[in-house]
Amino acid sequence: MNLPNKLTMLRMVMIPLFLVCLFLLSAPWNYLLALVLFIAASLTDLLDGRIARSRGLVTDFGKLMDPLADKLLVMSAMVSYVYLGWVHAVVVIFILAREFLVTAIRQIAASKGTVLAADKWGKLKTVSQMIWICFYLLGCWLGSTFDMPGFYIVLFGWTGWILTAVVVFLTLFSGFNYLKNNWDLFRDA
Repeated sequence: MNLPNKLTMLRMVMIPLFLVCLFLLSAPWNYLLALVLFIAASLTDLLDGRIARSRGLVTDFGKLMDPLADKLLVMSAMVSYVYLGWVHAVVVIFILAREFLVTAIRQIAASKGTVLAADKWGKLKTVSQMIWICFYLLGCWLGSTFDMPGFYIVLFGWTGWILTAVVVFLTLFSGFNYLKNNWDLFRDA
């Protein structure tokens, strides 16, 4: 297994650690630890792609597993946020629906011998989701650790809603774009 694929697998291993920090630690720094782990896992996404392209280590395994690792990381955080009451379930349902749609398109393509990598809109969607997740973790850490209720107002007020709207828009737009660009796969269906 090459280095980029190891980084992808490391990202998957970091997900349970992130969840432990988010839920099981009763320390006042649990949100900060979850944030640090989430950022570290997100950086492996940036690194694995750059290393794979610069060293000519792009593989079919990486093209399939890298987006899956991203989805697992982001979805574990989002589903957790619904449980914690930070995000409305409808938001996460829209995002999950997009992810299932893209996964289905990739499976259809794979059955026809084609591997579909993420496009620029899918990458932008992933980055926006990761920033959004970090925003909530940072706000909760600052609000709870330093007893600063103003951070909760910003977090769950207009700023949080605007950022959520941007994430939902990019998620849905990238899903429709992916479907439009790969519509040829459905001609024989």
